[in-house]
Amino acid sequence: MSDLIHDGHRERMRREIMNHGIDESTPPHKILEFLLFYCISRKDTNPIAHALINRFGSLSGVFEAPIEQIAEVPGMSERSALLIKSILPIARVCKASKTNEKPTFTSLDDIGKFAEERYFGIQTERAGVISLDGKGKLLGFDFLSDGDISSVGLSVRDVIALLIKRNAVAAILVHNHPSGFALPSQNDREITENLAGALNTVGIYLVDHIIVGAGDFVSMAQSKEYAHIFTK
Repeated sequence: MSDLIHDGHRERMRREIMNHGIDESTPPHKILEFLLFYCISRKDTNPIAHALINRFGSLSGVFEAPIEQIAEVPGMSERSALLIKSILPIARVCKASKTNEKPTFTSLDDIGKFAEERYFGIQTERAGVISLDGKGKLLGFDFLSDGDISSVGLSVRDVIALLIKRNAVAAILVHNHPSGFALPSQNDREITENLAGALNTVGIYLVDHIIVGAGDFVSMAQSKEYAHIFTK
């Protein structure tokens, strides 16, 4: 009898979402409850969804939590936690694939929005580089390393090799501060200066260093304190 009740509830919820979709007005626990249908069979996922929200505070808190902690919530498993952790990366890839054409950047906002999309949902520090041709057209975007760029270090040799492979004339260094403000540190300045000098020796211009924060980004090239680094 219990299984029949759960089956009926799940079917009603599927129909509701099929007819009305999911938007900002959909209760967070209902979104999780629906997702969990597809990896937890024959069990009421409503209390599990509430437990996840209670543990991590919000829907975004659940999606951003470490997979090990998600799997610890009663009723969850590594398999179901993996589904939860896949949501943000899938959304990021989807956003990045909206256009097949490579854009030409004409403003700081263009570059910043592009960078923010590439870092959507990433909860660890990660360095990347945007490769450009002489007209500012995107040749490619590549992640370089995980972790704080000051502690992990940035291999200048690897960056140069990548940009030469892309036939880049110019480049933009990008990294994120996922849990803080998008403000450059002293280490960020030193790394940027070193990279700009090294790229200059092989005829590649470092246009900017974009730092992506929580819902914000900062351009070092637009700052009076750091603008001299990017002067040809």
